Amino acid sequence: MKPQEKKTNAMRILDSLKIGYSVHSLGDKTAENGLEAARLLGLEPKTVFKTLVTVGKSGQHYVYVLPVYSELDLRAAARAVGEKSVEMVKSRELLPITGYIHGGCSPIGMKKQLRTLFDSSVELLDEVTFSAGRVGRMIRLSVCDIKKVLPYETAELTVK
Repeated sequence: MKPQEKKTNAMRILDSLKIGYSVHSLGDKTAENGLEAARLLGLEPKTVFKTLVTVGKSGQHYVYVLPVYSELDLRAAARAVGEKSVEMVKSRELLPITGYIHGGCSPIGMKKQLRTLFDSSVELLDEVTFSAGRVGRMIRLSVCDIKKVLPYETAELTVK
């Protein structure tokens, strides 16, 4: 990490818990989406995950973390949390709810810990990469270590 690059909230939390991670930065490159970011960083797309925030019919918010190449199955997502339906949170609502902006939303270090579900494909991996909490910055850590910092469930969440 370059000296001028400040640590994100997610990184500070991992540091406080003495959990090892690596940082990947796009630097001056820009990516249209997570799949392109994985390619630019030279990472295997199946190990790079995106963070999506939804709101259920009940008004509760949920976080879904799934591979960048996949699409969230809203019906499966709703079933997994016992809701009739869920819909994506609008970009302008993301900051007040999570403390993060669109494109830089990390499941770690949100303003309030929301119920979080990872796609079940995470169970096949040793390490995953996801947003560090700032656009263009990602962190990679072991799946075992994620449980130490973030209580999460797994479910089949992607469109087949």
